Amino acid sequence: MTATADAPAATADDGTAPDDGTGGSEPGTETFYDRFPEAARIVRATFLGAFLAFAVGTTFGIIQTLHRTGIARPFSSVDYYTFLTAHGVFLVLSFTIFFLVGVFTWALVRSLDRPLVNTRFSWAWYGLMATGMTLTGLTILAGFTSAVDVSADVLFTFYAPLQAHPLFYGGLAVFLVGTWLAGLDWWRTFLAWRREHPDERIPLQAFMVLTTTIMWYVATSALAISVLFFLLPWSLGLIETVNPTLTRTLFWFFGHPVVYFWLMPAYLLWYTVLPSIAGGRLFSDPLARVVFVLFLLLSTPVGIHHQYLDPGIAEGFKFVAMTNTMFLLLPSLLTAFTVVASVEYGARVRGGTGLFGWLRTLPWRDPAFTGMMLAGLMFAAGGFSGMVNAGMNINYLIHNTIWVTGHFHLTVGTAVALTFMAATYWLWPQITNKPIYSRQIGLAQVVLWFAGMALMSNAMHAQGLLGVPRRTAEPTYSGFEYGSAFGGYGELNLQVAIGGTILFASAVLFLSNVVLTMGNSRTDGLAETLAEPISGSEDAPLVLDNIRLWGGIAVLLVLLAYALPIVAIVQRGGLFGPGGEAYPMVLDALAILAEQAPDVLVERMPDVLGGGWAGGWP
Repeated sequence: MTATADAPAATADDGTAPDDGTGGSEPGTETFYDRFPEAARIVRATFLGAFLAFAVGTTFGIIQTLHRTGIARPFSSVDYYTFLTAHGVFLVLSFTIFFLVGVFTWALVRSLDRPLVNTRFSWAWYGLMATGMTLTGLTILAGFTSAVDVSADVLFTFYAPLQAHPLFYGGLAVFLVGTWLAGLDWWRTFLAWRREHPDERIPLQAFMVLTTTIMWYVATSALAISVLFFLLPWSLGLIETVNPTLTRTLFWFFGHPVVYFWLMPAYLLWYTVLPSIAGGRLFSDPLARVVFVLFLLLSTPVGIHHQYLDPGIAEGFKFVAMTNTMFLLLPSLLTAFTVVASVEYGARVRGGTGLFGWLRTLPWRDPAFTGMMLAGLMFAAGGFSGMVNAGMNINYLIHNTIWVTGHFHLTVGTAVALTFMAATYWLWPQITNKPIYSRQIGLAQVVLWFAGMALMSNAMHAQGLLGVPRRTAEPTYSGFEYGSAFGGYGELNLQVAIGGTILFASAVLFLSNVVLTMGNSRTDGLAETLAEPISGSEDAPLVLDNIRLWGGIAVLLVLLAYALPIVAIVQRGGLFGPGGEAYPMVLDALAILAEQAPDVLVERMPDVLGGGWAGGWP
């Protein structure tokens, strides 16, 4: 498909002149900081919170990478799991969500062209998020010392039977409430705008923010139940046992849609900022709205595909989850088509010709553009490996191997993280009136991140095919050697270590560039505007703006997907589980297998498999 360059001119939705397509988004008269200084301060604070979490998380990342590959082991393997938990929580919860709330606040205020209803309320939810993550983070870091009886080595997937200190769960609860209030703040601002503009279509960026917020409320409802009614009371000693199969299912109820919650701000930036940087315009506003509606409907009812090998869930429910998961390919493919068409349009307006010759006219020297394009390319690769994860039969081959780690480093580790870093080079001047310290450093940084992730993730996928496990400090075993595929185990380990080191160097460059940028003086002439889509909101069916309808359908689909499995789990294992210790009873399982007669084992195998990893052994 080739985009044409003869679309009629349009007016940007913030009232400024349209983009003339001569290269990059057109300079405007006012930055976001000029027009909405209070909102800009809130956005800047959320970004700084995200960058702090990014610094901590990437530091722990390089330590665990060098430890696991055997390159350098300054800490014991026991501490590895504290590093692993901190790496996951600080990056995939703190960094992503703090940056997300900043992007969404900027996008909502900018697209509605009105300030937040009450900035004190906005600072309140920011304070709750910061307080909650601080509590959770300190609880994790306390695991490095035996001076206090506080730890939380439960990894990012913090379901039972691993148990953390109550402060870990309490901090998560406070953080979660902060995100809910952020969503409420966005909706309050939108409803105030709606009263002033009762007949207007919802601006695209605002539509994206609002639909994603509904998805977040639906997805986190299960997490809130798991933390507040099971994990926190269990950690406090108010209840003796929990049903780990239930807490695991509630976690993955949240755990899969949270991936799209991370991705939605990246999609927002790809749809609305990237085309303007390329010198063009979004190809289709209606398609963008359809994509966000599809993610709202389809992202939550699929979490059971993370539990294909969980014996506590019937195979039929898993098959339904697999089928639902495959439907998620549609919005991803629509995004690929729309974003590429939008970028091609900009390239052809800039004079690009030929089947692929237009690629040469794109602004590859711009770190914001190059970073987002490379992030999108890596996301396509992550989509292919994700299809393997989603299929029941081939998932058995790579389940719980480092293949899975390679996959989500392509998605959240690159599609999300690299987009966020690249977008910082465009957004930071808009929210501070300070130019980026060095765009050349920025360009080198995004290219290094792409190269490092390509090396590391490729090796992780290859190791996964060899059966190398994830979530362990000691992936090798005495008297056992892995086979060879795309290189031997040692060679792939070296590739992981080199890739991880390049990623850490890229992270240092990014953070240094941000810190040096903060030292710049404020200046004028940094304002940028975003061009209107070629096919605008007037071409979209009105029903797309009925967010209440789509939210209701999303809740219905979730009930259909999860009601029967959860009822079956509770009937089989009890609401609070059959009893057991707060850790996996692997040794007890071996003892039972050794002592029990074969016929007894056959009779009780479902209970052994379900009960041993779901709260205790019979």
